Amino acid sequence: MKSLKLIGLAFGVSIALSSAAFAQDVTIAVAGPMTGGESAFGRQMKNGAEMAVADINAAGGVNGKKLALSVEDDACDPKQARSIAEKIAGAKIPFVAGHYCSSSSIPASEAYADGNVLQITPASTNPLFTERKLWNVARVCGRDDQQGLIAAQYIAKNYKGKNIAILNDKTTYGKGLADETKKALNKAGVTEKMYESYNKGDKDFNAIVSRLKRDNIDLVYVGGYHQESGLILRQMRDQGLKTVLMAGDALADKEYASITGPAGEGTLFTFGPDPRNKPTAKKIVEAFKAKNIDPEGYTLYTYAAMQVWSQAAKKAGTTDAKKVMEAMKAGKWDTVIGPIEYDAKGDIKLLDYVVYKWDAKGGYAQISGNGT
Repeated sequence: MKSLKLIGLAFGVSIALSSAAFAQDVTIAVAGPMTGGESAFGRQMKNGAEMAVADINAAGGVNGKKLALSVEDDACDPKQARSIAEKIAGAKIPFVAGHYCSSSSIPASEAYADGNVLQITPASTNPLFTERKLWNVARVCGRDDQQGLIAAQYIAKNYKGKNIAILNDKTTYGKGLADETKKALNKAGVTEKMYESYNKGDKDFNAIVSRLKRDNIDLVYVGGYHQESGLILRQMRDQGLKTVLMAGDALADKEYASITGPAGEGTLFTFGPDPRNKPTAKKIVEAFKAKNIDPEGYTLYTYAAMQVWSQAAKKAGTTDAKKVMEAMKAGKWDTVIGPIEYDAKGDIKLLDYVVYKWDAKGGYAQISGNGT
């Protein structure tokens, strides 16, 4: 009986010790559209964050502690994003990789700043995110004024003298990107023949398509997300238009091809150089593929955000958000997407956007930029 009591006591101590160890884990978060129209990108972010946390923990964690991951869904809704940010801040989570939509990242960042949470977005490209002098914001992607410039340069070079239309979905991301592209195009001496907006979530674009047809539009630039872009493309083809559709990085997911089918062939979009092809990503890409995951789009960008934070936290010797941010801006960080350095605003110092083209088989390849 005594031995049974001792065994029971030892078991209880073991449970208590493991619980204590678990309690000392550092919880960090990833926040994005895990549901809703942009859930394909939320899935990319979740995949990247989970793999990064597992790899960081396998290498010993951060400052002697293992990481635990909280996955939060904002559905790309600004109010829901703000609510999630307040929840994360209230839980004293020191770092979040998020959000995806700029319209979510911007309002969330204010709650994070008040709650001492460092925020690195893998995907939000609206310049306003880093232009408000908040201490806690950074990104591992580029900005719309960089992306819009590349799109405009490509259009001005390859569609000189052609009829150009610009559409936007009125969102922070879509309108911001469309406006930056328009500004750069106009500066290059190209004036669009049509500038029109629609509502995110719209399904019927036949009225807009009829205008494109009437104005003999050769290329339509869409500032918006992949679902509406895919429907616009399909409805153009249904009306017999051969107009080329071009958009931004929101087309960097195979879901676009599933919407358009073979009709998506020839669609153009801008995105950073594909990190899956970089030597720095080789081992990680292989690990993802072993799990039957294609680390496309923002998967590796989210992984990189986790790497930057963990390396800076180790350098700072703490997970205190302000001290980690100071370390981040003072250092250079090796990541799966290449070396990253920050300016005072929290933007990365060097990033090239390039142009990709979708093919009939549901894949895309780089056609312009970085020497091509």
